[in-house]
Amino acid sequence: MNKTLQRTALAVAAIAIAGEAAAVEWNVSLWGQRRAFTEHVEKLAELVDQKTGGEFTLNISYGGLSNNRENLDGISIGAFEMAQFCAGYHPDKNPTITVMELPFLGISTLEQEREISQAVYAHPAAQADLGRWNATLLMPSPLPQYNLVGVGDAPASLADFEGLSVRATGGIGAAMETVGAVPTSMTATEVRQALDSGVVKAVSFAPHAHMSFGTVESGEWWTTNLNPGSVNCPVVVNTDALNGLSDEHREALLGSVDEALDHYVDYYNNQTMAAWGPVLEEKGIAQVTFTDEEIAGFKEAAAAPAAEAWLADMEARGVPGLELYDLVTGMVADGM
Repeated sequence: MNKTLQRTALAVAAIAIAGEAAAVEWNVSLWGQRRAFTEHVEKLAELVDQKTGGEFTLNISYGGLSNNRENLDGISIGAFEMAQFCAGYHPDKNPTITVMELPFLGISTLEQEREISQAVYAHPAAQADLGRWNATLLMPSPLPQYNLVGVGDAPASLADFEGLSVRATGGIGAAMETVGAVPTSMTATEVRQALDSGVVKAVSFAPHAHMSFGTVESGEWWTTNLNPGSVNCPVVVNTDALNGLSDEHREALLGSVDEALDHYVDYYNNQTMAAWGPVLEEKGIAQVTFTDEEIAGFKEAAAAPAAEAWLADMEARGVPGLELYDLVTGMVADGM
């Protein structure tokens, strides 16, 4: 081979090696199956792939990388680069963001849930909290108010929850205790078996999860208006992996978050909620609606005690709980 051809071959090889080195693949740990709850992650992967010409890929796994309660631990050790988890699964590991799980905060729309969650995630205390796990908060998974699907006799009043075993995490569990229910914390993937076996008699979920995890298959009644609150389930990334991205790839990721969340909210509002009513009708699930007076009494019994207990817990941990609580309630009061 003459020197000119040799130099050309070396140049081509160098370009190929550089191109290969530029390609980045991240593993993403989710659970269950693709559903409304994961649509923003799916959209994010699509956008990142498009913007980088396939050089940056998010490989999404539904349960193949980690148990959902261990996703934050996996992020901390770099077992994968991105994951979703729910604050109520391990409140001691992420106390700051559990402010979003307090009952009866008054958040009424997905858009509001999104905006307030992002404000909490931007707070230095929340960033430092998740930073202990080498995690950077990327985006929320806005969810509507939770309600119950149950089996057995439908409750005619809140008094009928006395002694009822209910799958409910975080602040929703605390709220259910105030009406005499017995809350049990378990992950979404454990719920169907628990309901079918009688371990619990009712399950607190958002509509998408009742459909995705099969509670509507055996459920006999649904509460239309308990609306005690929601859970907060962020998507986080490994901070070292984020810092290790090229400027182009980092911009492709971070610059796609808003569009991914727009897609998520639109999907949930216009597809998931549109399907919910017909599913209840098709399955013959009775709809239970409580009086305004009962709901007001429920809120009075649950909201203030839960907030006071949370604030005391945060103070004991050295977390600026009042600052976070005022941030959230102030945004709610302002209609944001």
